[in-house]
Amino acid sequence: MVIQSKRVWTSGCFAPLQLVVEQGRIIRVLPYGTLEADADYGNDRIVPGFIDVHTHGCYGFDTNDAEAEGLRDWMRRIPEEGVTGILPTTVTQMPDVLEAAVSNVAQVVEEGYEGAEILGIHFEGPYLDMGYKGAQPPEAIAVPSVAQFKRYQEKAKGLIRYITLAPEHDPEHELIRYCASTGVTVSMGHSSASFEEAQLAVAEGARSMTHVYNGMTPLHHRKPGLVGAAYRLKGVYGEIIADGCHSHPAALNLYLTAKGPDYSIIVSDSLRVKSCPPGGNYQLGGHDIEVGPDGLARLKGTDTIAGSTLRMNDGLRIAVESAGVPFDLALNACTINPARCLGVDDRKGKLASGYDADLVVLSDQYQVRQTYCRGKAML
Repeated sequence: MVIQSKRVWTSGCFAPLQLVVEQGRIIRVLPYGTLEADADYGNDRIVPGFIDVHTHGCYGFDTNDAEAEGLRDWMRRIPEEGVTGILPTTVTQMPDVLEAAVSNVAQVVEEGYEGAEILGIHFEGPYLDMGYKGAQPPEAIAVPSVAQFKRYQEKAKGLIRYITLAPEHDPEHELIRYCASTGVTVSMGHSSASFEEAQLAVAEGARSMTHVYNGMTPLHHRKPGLVGAAYRLKGVYGEIIADGCHSHPAALNLYLTAKGPDYSIIVSDSLRVKSCPPGGNYQLGGHDIEVGPDGLARLKGTDTIAGSTLRMNDGLRIAVESAGVPFDLALNACTINPARCLGVDDRKGKLASGYDADLVVLSDQYQVRQTYCRGKAML
């Protein structure tokens, strides 16, 4: 199959090119018009598929539901927003719920599914700080335990690839060091850690930060906190929810431009209510949530933000058009940076020979015209 456009993103810029795809991979990149094209997208932009490393659900499904068909439906439909790789993300709940959730993901991966590729599981909690828990259920927050995490990983059949925890509550950084030694990316979040505590955690193996600005100690000129660490520790990845609501567009600009092109990661942090009709009764971690006119999900009857309804193509648009972030930096945050953070950048995150044919066709208004998941058109 030959796919072409006058604007294909490769090597940090657009060029008139065609991509030759066989068995789900790009095998050649040629000048536009070299071969007869099966799909010609004219002047629409072709960019790498988006990778969302922090997303709890969509279409009425939540990772913690542990329903195989709900997960399959999510993977099949999520390419409509350009997502080709994903980490289904848990939320803090009791061990039986979490074990069922990760077992369900493992089962679906083992039995097969279509659409966006499940690159692993993001285990958000239960090892969090009570003061910065946000909408995470307080009754299920626990002290980090290597023994308990091993049980979760066993149920997940090794698919937990990314974990959010509060490093200040990890005794002797034992879980951080264990995860780092077994290839699990440790992300600091929902945490009261000081700048110095974050620095130590990074030295012990932490590599990322969860939804920067939200659920962490703020920046103060005498107490830099985790936000200060996100700015200062340049070799550490940091997620950010680019919906313009969790963080003001000016704050998005400040963080993304300060972090640079290689370590920022745009995430949706989406909940089951994304792409659902208005109204309805929904929950997160067993607690009722509601969606306001601003698109934010909150714990019902409170001002506590519980997550977003952000589509990843809109996250890219908001970062560029509202926050004024350079296109290449914002695109990296949706593609190659999460791929590097997960260690799959040898096959994901860019358009090049030998890489998976995960690509998104975008209009100038950031509408998704088509998404290819490993060479298969999904829309």
